[in-house]
Amino acid sequence: MTVTAFHPLARLLHWLMALLILAMLFIGVSMVADLSPRHPLLVELHKATGLALLVLVVLRIGLRLTLAHPPLPRQLPTAQRLAAGASHLLLYALMLGMPLLGWAMLSAGGYPRPLQLPAIAPHDLQLYALLRQAHGWAGYLLFATVLLHLGAALLHALVHRDGVLRSMWPGPLRGGE
Repeated sequence: MTVTAFHPLARLLHWLMALLILAMLFIGVSMVADLSPRHPLLVELHKATGLALLVLVVLRIGLRLTLAHPPLPRQLPTAQRLAAGASHLLLYALMLGMPLLGWAMLSAGGYPRPLQLPAIAPHDLQLYALLRQAHGWAGYLLFATVLLHLGAALLHALVHRDGVLRSMWPGPLRGGE
């Protein structure tokens, strides 16, 4: 039997993570640009949200590997199928890699980690600088990939009207799709 929608828990995690990732992108940019008295609060919020996202993405990967999910529409050209697969792999890699880079960066810099987590990188300021730069560039790549993902979802919903967005939507869609 072919499933036509993602499992409700998978949909919940998708939308919760979407909100948290968008919040993280804005917090990250604000944190770097803001040296006001609220800077320490932004840093702590960034760390806590990053840890929450790490836990959620591990859970989400587990669900993705164990639960059935709807196939892509048959009429989708091969190149678009490959692009969809590659972009999803990139999204998962970034959703997993970003918090791990942040954790390693804090470890290398000798900074406190949320919940007193153990260090996952040696204390090394050159490594810290490299990881900080990688974390920043990965953030830009994540933002670009999220925009691409959003654009593809809108293309499926508004142009193709093929049910792809409906399969992940948290409730019933009205009109169109």
